[in-house]
This record gives sequence, structure tokens and C-alpha cells, in this order.
Amino acid sequence: MWDIAGESGGLSFVDGRITPARPVTPPMPSLTLAHQHLPEVTVIVVTGEMDATNRAQLEGYLREVRRSPAETLVFDLARVPFMDSSGLHVLLVCATECLRLGGAVHLAGVQPLPSRLFEITGVVAHLPMHDTVEQAVAAATPSSQPSH
Repeated sequence: MWDIAGESGGLSFVDGRITPARPVTPPMPSLTLAHQHLPEVTVIVVTGEMDATNRAQLEGYLREVRRSPAETLVFDLARVPFMDSSGLHVLLVCATECLRLGGAVHLAGVQPLPSRLFEITGVVAHLPMHDTVEQAVAAATPSSQPSH
């Protein structure tokens, strides 16, 4: 038996036949979550891919760190290169609950692939997106808004 390309995949010669070598499956990317409670807003920092493999982790984390269901949240998505419909679903459920109870959800630093998902699904019309966390926090904080 011989193997071209070693453990990374390629071709193997076994029993007189050339066959694709068994590819090595890369480890599943993990989701890292952190938060910072500010006086009027909580910033949720998400790192990694938001998908079906970690949906429950994200939902559980949001239940633990939210001070109230009506709280205003800023999701820092600058380190989220990919999001599928499961990640989108978590954000939409959270936003719907917050809005219904008087809070809001803002997104910051959205990367190209998640941004495209938001455009295709029409989410951009319902969730404010900002270039930076600082801009999102300023927009989400009622006391920072000019009075009329």
C-alpha cells in the first residue's frame, strides 16, 4: 500500500487499485462567547462560526448573560466568518423578544458571508448593522441620542 499526500488526503494504492485516500476531517471550529454589561446595553462578543453545531451553546449563553428579556443587546460579529440559518434564527428570536419587550438588537462588524445572508433574507431591514461596536453601542444607548 502507498499513499500520496499522506494523511491530508490524496490517492492510495490498495489491493491493486488506486482509490482516494481517506481525508482527515479538520476539528470542528468552536464558538467562543464573551460579554460586557454596560449601563444600558450588553455587548455579546461572538468568535467562530455560528451554525447548527453550536446553536444550543449560543442560546444557552444568551439565557445566562441577559439581565432582562427587554435588554438592548449589541452583537459583535467581527470574528464570525460564517453563519448559517441556525445562527440567523438565534439572532432573530432574540431580536423579536427584545423588541416586543422594549429592547433592541444591534449588530456590529458583520463580515461578508453573514452580511450576504442578512441581505438575502431581508434581515438588514430589521436589525441595525454598524461598522464598529462603538457605533452600535452609541446607536443603541438612549442616553447618547440627542434630545429634541
